Amino acid sequence: MFNICPLSPSYSPVYVHNPHLDALKDDILYHFSLGTGSHNLPAMFGDVKFVCVGGSPWRMKSFTEFIAAELAMEDPKSGYPNICAGTDRYAMYKVGPVLSVSHGMGIPSIAIMLHELIKLLHHAHCTDVTIIRIGTSGGIGLEPGTVVVTSQSVDATFLPKFEQVILGKTVVRSTDLDQSLAQELLQCSKGLNQFETVIGNTMCTLDFYEGQARLDGAFCSYTEAEKQEYLLKAKEAGVCNIEMESSVFAAMCKLSGLQAAVVCVTLLDRLKGDQLSSSHEVLNNYQLRPQILVGSYIKKQLKAKAENR
Repeated sequence: MFNICPLSPSYSPVYVHNPHLDALKDDILYHFSLGTGSHNLPAMFGDVKFVCVGGSPWRMKSFTEFIAAELAMEDPKSGYPNICAGTDRYAMYKVGPVLSVSHGMGIPSIAIMLHELIKLLHHAHCTDVTIIRIGTSGGIGLEPGTVVVTSQSVDATFLPKFEQVILGKTVVRSTDLDQSLAQELLQCSKGLNQFETVIGNTMCTLDFYEGQARLDGAFCSYTEAEKQEYLLKAKEAGVCNIEMESSVFAAMCKLSGLQAAVVCVTLLDRLKGDQLSSSHEVLNNYQLRPQILVGSYIKKQLKAKAENR
């Protein structure tokens, strides 16, 4: 078992950029059912060094159980209670310095979660935090089960940017991710030697069907040939996979000073089809791969820090 001690003084806090927060007597993190007045956030979360986020509550509960076993921190008496049990919007679990949070599906859902998560980490005075999104995606020209570590998140026109309308004006933000962290994760996967892992661009779309050039939605105004042409253009632009959260995740983490990465497994090759035909057992195995990789990385980092004390 790792002996998790407080780390040495850090110079990497979690930043918020909002002067209005100073005027709040109690900052209510509504969608977490937490707040600065109702909870002692530094006591609850001050030791957090790694945050893993993923779409479904089930996946994040599964990751919590997995990482507890990896770090030899299992508690037979604990069912790993949901810290956000007071709301049905998101789920949150904690084991030692690792926080696991669900974010739902799509940019709006993860953006709401990230606003409150970033404020939580700030109010808890957390430092040197690494945040990793683990999830699923559709691959482009990759074998199903391949894990993609995102180099850069791009939009549906293959540009590395996230656009948001604020007060009627379009604001463009960078979607750069931490390249050194991406390389560390790739090296970690090579050490595991359990599944194929690549680094490449991830296309983030606003929709699962038409936005990703699927032919099986309720509406479709393009042909199979047009779909193939678009996906091949994406591949030529360095896109390895498609999902619906990475752009805003990258943009918000960069603004807050969080070291961030996106690690997603591909469930199918979109050049060969749109629907998932693999068995439930195979898909479950695929979905474990990002957890295995990220769990190995966290274990390696904590071991290195323990040895350096």
